[in-house]
Amino acid sequence: MIDLFLIALTILGLMLFETISSIDNAVVNADVLSTMSERARKWFLLWGLIIAVFLVRGLLPLLIVWLANPTLTPLEALTAMFSSNPMVMQSIELSKPILLIGGGVFLVFLFFHWLFIEPKHYGLKGEEIIHKKYGLWFFAIVSIMLSLIVWFSINKNPMMAFGAVVGSTAFFITHGFKENAEAKEKEMLSGSNLSDMSKLLYLEVIDATFSIDGVIGAFAFTLSVPLIIIGNGLGAFVVREFTIHNIETVKKYKYLKNGAMYSIFFLGMIMLLDSFGIEIPQYVSPIITFAVIGYFFLKSKKALEITQK
Repeated sequence: MIDLFLIALTILGLMLFETISSIDNAVVNADVLSTMSERARKWFLLWGLIIAVFLVRGLLPLLIVWLANPTLTPLEALTAMFSSNPMVMQSIELSKPILLIGGGVFLVFLFFHWLFIEPKHYGLKGEEIIHKKYGLWFFAIVSIMLSLIVWFSINKNPMMAFGAVVGSTAFFITHGFKENAEAKEKEMLSGSNLSDMSKLLYLEVIDATFSIDGVIGAFAFTLSVPLIIIGNGLGAFVVREFTIHNIETVKKYKYLKNGAMYSIFFLGMIMLLDSFGIEIPQYVSPIITFAVIGYFFLKSKKALEITQK
């Protein structure tokens, strides 16, 4: 009974986290889709959902687990958390710190980039000062942080140090893709002559890039690939519904992005602590996600009610 409750809580937490962390993606999708033909929009909303759920949010977590455990077959990587094979469980336990430290570095870097550099609605005290006065400190802070993480992990397990570097590398690569996506989006919305096929390919690439945040964050909830696929898949479906019907309403809740980013920070810290052997109960990640996103949702709702008066 407890296991079923924990599984349900994990899936709901994954769905909520994937939904909120993909809001930017939904906005980009809606803006670009508005410049496309009805036939192209229908194709993206049907086949794009299938690609997003099965190819990206399905294969990516499986690929990550398999790369962290190359001795396992893809099927063993998929079912690892439910396996009774002691060799499979031993392989997962050995790779867990490497996977978690890489994901934790990625998520914490993502949060600090948002906090120091990205434009935002200021939801908490101090955000405006950090953004306007200390933005350039982002690079110094993440560099020092990476150096410290590598220093403390290299003696514990050299592969953990490598995992931390891979996490930072993944952050800067995906960040570059996102910056390019923003430039391409402005080009499309300014009346470019790109074909619908070009725009569809662009949206699929962008969806894959944005989904990396949600997939990596999912490992703070569980290492079970099937649960990640179910939770993130449901979240991807909700995001598509927002894209079609409610994106303008979602835009009015201006602090939801803050909730997503603070959730990312806490999930990243959980992954880092867990990688160093400080075990965090599995129920902590979904509870923190519900609490943080719930707080910023209520804050957004209150701000919206004030503006509508």
